[in-house]
Amino acid sequence: MHSFNNRRQFIKSAGISGSSLFALPFLTNGHPPHHQREVPLGQWVNVLSHGVISDGKTKNTLAINELITKVNAIGGGTLYFPPGNYLTGAIHLKSNITLYLEAGATITFSEHFDDYLPMVPCRWQGVDAVNFSPLIYAYRAENITITGSGTLEGSGAVWWDYILKIRKENRENSQAPQSKWQQLFYKNNKPESHQSFGFQRPSLLQAYECRNVLIYGVRFRNSPFWTTHFVTCENVVVDSISIYNPDSPNTDGINPESSKNVRIANCHIHVDDDCVTIKSGKNQWGRDHAKPCENITVTNCVMTSGAAGVGIGSEMSAGIRKVAVSNCVFEGTGSGVHIKTVRGRGGVVEDIQIANLVMNKIPKFAAIRINMEYWEQTNPGPVSEETPRFQHIHISNVRGNHLKKAIEIMGLEEMHARHISLSQISLSAAEGVTCKYVDHLSLHDIEIESEEANPCLFENINGLDINGIKVNTGQQALSKIVLKNVKQAMVARCAHFEKNTPFIKIEGRDTQDILILDRHLYQSKSIDVDSDVSPAEIQG
Repeated sequence: MHSFNNRRQFIKSAGISGSSLFALPFLTNGHPPHHQREVPLGQWVNVLSHGVISDGKTKNTLAINELITKVNAIGGGTLYFPPGNYLTGAIHLKSNITLYLEAGATITFSEHFDDYLPMVPCRWQGVDAVNFSPLIYAYRAENITITGSGTLEGSGAVWWDYILKIRKENRENSQAPQSKWQQLFYKNNKPESHQSFGFQRPSLLQAYECRNVLIYGVRFRNSPFWTTHFVTCENVVVDSISIYNPDSPNTDGINPESSKNVRIANCHIHVDDDCVTIKSGKNQWGRDHAKPCENITVTNCVMTSGAAGVGIGSEMSAGIRKVAVSNCVFEGTGSGVHIKTVRGRGGVVEDIQIANLVMNKIPKFAAIRINMEYWEQTNPGPVSEETPRFQHIHISNVRGNHLKKAIEIMGLEEMHARHISLSQISLSAAEGVTCKYVDHLSLHDIEIESEEANPCLFENINGLDINGIKVNTGQQALSKIVLKNVKQAMVARCAHFEKNTPFIKIEGRDTQDILILDRHLYQSKSIDVDSDVSPAEIQG
């Protein structure tokens, strides 16, 4: 490390005033405050000494970005934002730059769309595009950090209102005149990027093709679109942040896409779309770029609103693999865990481990939802590169109450989900369990409380292992479990004490090789077999 005098000479040669640069003096040995030791070392710069004004009215876009460029030119450092309100347009980070927001500091982003021009290369819903600059944008940078206890205010309401206005106009009049921003977008993009009527809102933060990214401690508020988006990045840490985007369209919380080695921990997220969602590009474009999302961990997070607590997909055409989610609480999200895709995506989701979750008040969809046709019902087709695959997914130690539905696993008729296992799960829901088109499905030590007449349906399953499932119903169920067109099933450790209600109903002419290892079920006539099933296929 240079001596103090050598640094001043280096700064002078770079054309920066040393006296003003060090308006915030070095702390002991150049270290940051004791509570932020993990912040990278380097020059510490008080932005108020460099033309930045904290009155909430003066626009600081030029001053902040010029300061970033100057500090980057001398090798990097930390821009320190003391308490105050800093109004700005787009901030473009460069390598070796830290933004440090002190408690009481708020960076408020402008409500004027022109402050995010010129448009820049970015990723938008799984496809590369040239679009409005993200509010904080880093492109091919490394060693970048945003930290502190301050707030990033995205002023998203103006963006939400405008996109809803455009959508309404286009529903009522497909020939609605285009804004100057739509015209600019269409000028800069190929047809496959022409989504959302040519007006694509920017993310609050997008790091694109970056390495060594740390986001720590700060608060994100009112993002125009996805809040934090990491595209083809490597070595990303998002820790102890909070995100709050209430009543807002498509404001996902944390989105790693086509990235590797991403750690998300200790975050609180309240949004109107997926809280954490893992992606890798969309359809043919994603497959051609072939950059999977891999080595992702999500732990110790609390999600209190959103479409899903943790989503995987649906833009997953380059593949998603080696993901671990643990020790999270979902309260009031539309679903809990949602692994999703549709025909046409292609790609593989595999090697997913999810454990130790608590869910409460999940009002819209299943707490555990694995769905390969989640929003678009289309007819089966031949297997091709457009056919997605789900395999090797294990979910364990989950507790949930006040749920709409407990579990939904839906493969495709032409491409079953494969090797799915659920264990140590206890869920109370209005609707029970639906599993269709799965090969090698295991359920161990599952307790379901549901009001449905047939609370557990397993249909078109090849290789079903039920080992310890307890089903509680508030009414006299027609049967607790239905096996329909199931092949090679084994049922064990299932207690049933309702003498007038069958525990298992077996139906479907394609049903084969059903083994009931609980003799009391077999002997107490707790098994109801339809006439289209050969008695020879049932053993006990």
